[in-house]
Amino acid sequence: MLPPLKPAEAAALARRKTGAAPSADGKTEAVAELILEVAQCFFRMRAMGQKTGLITSWGGGAFGFMRSLALLGPLTVPQIAEMRPTSRQRMQKLADELAEEGLVKFVDNPKHLRSKLVQLTPKGEAHYDDMSARFRKIASTLGEGLGETDVRSAAAVLRRLSADVKARADRLP
Repeated sequence: MLPPLKPAEAAALARRKTGAAPSADGKTEAVAELILEVAQCFFRMRAMGQKTGLITSWGGGAFGFMRSLALLGPLTVPQIAEMRPTSRQRMQKLADELAEEGLVKFVDNPKHLRSKLVQLTPKGEAHYDDMSARFRKIASTLGEGLGETDVRSAAAVLRRLSADVKARADRLP
């Protein structure tokens, strides 16, 4: 395995790949580097999630879907899709797949005649608990050499960056 690139090397590589000119603004370079690192980390996490069963082979986030239901209770497919940057159709496919496995069921929605609520079944609750335990076991082994303060700080920065990206995307036509 190759050693990780130094920040300046990563920024130079990113500029070469995108054709961008060097920036005199250090913060701009740092944000660009962070975005590229997050993307790389995301794809690695997705691959690990697929290998461990936390993410379906076609990329659907069964764990995240079921987590939303476990934390928030029954939701409609459009509500679940709205919580993620994805389409209602993609969440419907995942809901149907989980229903076929007996992990969720569709129940009548007293607020809407046509849009059913999706809720965890007892089998789904047990499966979610198992997935959550596996997720925590994996999480406990990651970040070797990082302290809790480092990890919480990184998470806070990513939450702020994510909120900024969402707000800007919401303002786009």
